[in-house]
Amino acid sequence: MPFRIALSGLDAASTDLQVTGHNIANSATTGFKESRAEFADIYATSIQDVSSTSAGRGVKVTRVAQQFGQGNLDFTSNNLDLAINGEGFFILNDAAGNTSYSRAGAFSADRDGNVVNHANENLQVFAPIDTAGTRFNTGATIDLVLPTLSGTPQPTENVVAALNLSASETQPAIAWPAGTTDTTAVGYSVLTDPTFESNVTTDMYNHATSTTVYDSLGNSHRATMYYRKVDTVSGPQQWRTYTYIDGTLAGDAATTNHYSTLMFQPSGALDTTTGSPNSVNAQGRFTLDPWTPLGGADDITLTFDYANTSQYGTDFGVNDLTQDGYTAGRLSGVDVDNSGVVFARFTNGQSTALGKVALAKFNNPQGLRQLGDTSWAQTYTAGDVQLGEPGTSSLGLIQSGALENSNVDIAEQLVNLITAQRNFQANAQVITTADTITQTIINIR
Repeated sequence: MPFRIALSGLDAASTDLQVTGHNIANSATTGFKESRAEFADIYATSIQDVSSTSAGRGVKVTRVAQQFGQGNLDFTSNNLDLAINGEGFFILNDAAGNTSYSRAGAFSADRDGNVVNHANENLQVFAPIDTAGTRFNTGATIDLVLPTLSGTPQPTENVVAALNLSASETQPAIAWPAGTTDTTAVGYSVLTDPTFESNVTTDMYNHATSTTVYDSLGNSHRATMYYRKVDTVSGPQQWRTYTYIDGTLAGDAATTNHYSTLMFQPSGALDTTTGSPNSVNAQGRFTLDPWTPLGGADDITLTFDYANTSQYGTDFGVNDLTQDGYTAGRLSGVDVDNSGVVFARFTNGQSTALGKVALAKFNNPQGLRQLGDTSWAQTYTAGDVQLGEPGTSSLGLIQSGALENSNVDIAEQLVNLITAQRNFQANAQVITTADTITQTIINIR
């Protein structure tokens, strides 16, 4: 019997050595989780063998338990390197549709733009419901795919201009090109035609500013706004604005010379009272007539928002001048915030939400089945998978540009190695001692 007990001890010590060696071998493996050999004693199971003097039957390995403690984060220069700071697993799908779970977040893009790990498994994300990246469909996951085509252009529709038009200005002495109606042809006379910016001189306006607008093809056009103070019977608080795109007037055809009017109250605030001679609506906006660009693009129709424009005694100033169009762009990079939202950045300054990293958790993660390649599979013992967004419930946050190191403590493993070695030697000594005793009995005559 001592032989069998010692053999069980040797087998247990050998398993302990294997587990410890496996931990040490993977001490530099990204996302690896330490394992621990757990043992239990063996006693006779028959009724007649159970007594207060039973010495037992040895030891057995009950399980090799995985330790899912947090590993240290190692920062990298790759934004697709992801680490989970807290609980949860990345969700991965292979080409056959099999799902696995991992803490190893070393991802990259393949030739088709799919974000995959070293085993060519696709990272799963929640699909965006809006391009702003504020709402996601958390009912199902999709493969994360980076766009391989240029970002589509968006034509300019709205221009926000927050200015201060100096109240101390006076009306310029030189009149704006008036133009005369030609009864034999459409348009203005050549000499005084206000349609062309080249006929505008600096002594015809008080202030000017410009911005870049875009057509439906993504072509850029220079839009220049001229502001002219007008002293009329309506009062000294009236300004006219003339807008030119690429040197051609794009104004309001309802007025002579295609200008728009800005009226101000005595307080200096914009007067949004509707009616002549005020061109703005109750929201401080007006829309110009469509302007036709060259190259086959759609007409550009600009709506100007002057709601935050004022007329104070200070100098002319541009506080804000923005527009909502942009040209086509190429993919220039990928960003992932700590909530897991993946944004594609384009060379035109725009960004688009591609998805939100989906995380999984289990009631009993130690029940997961190890697959190798630092991944696990769901089992009945682990419980049902629970999907969620990073930072919600008990799930951790995402750290982009970082990898989670193995949680193996080398110093601790070396001590375990010595302990396992001593246990193996001690059990071997039991066999030697039992053999000596047996030999003594055999030698009795």
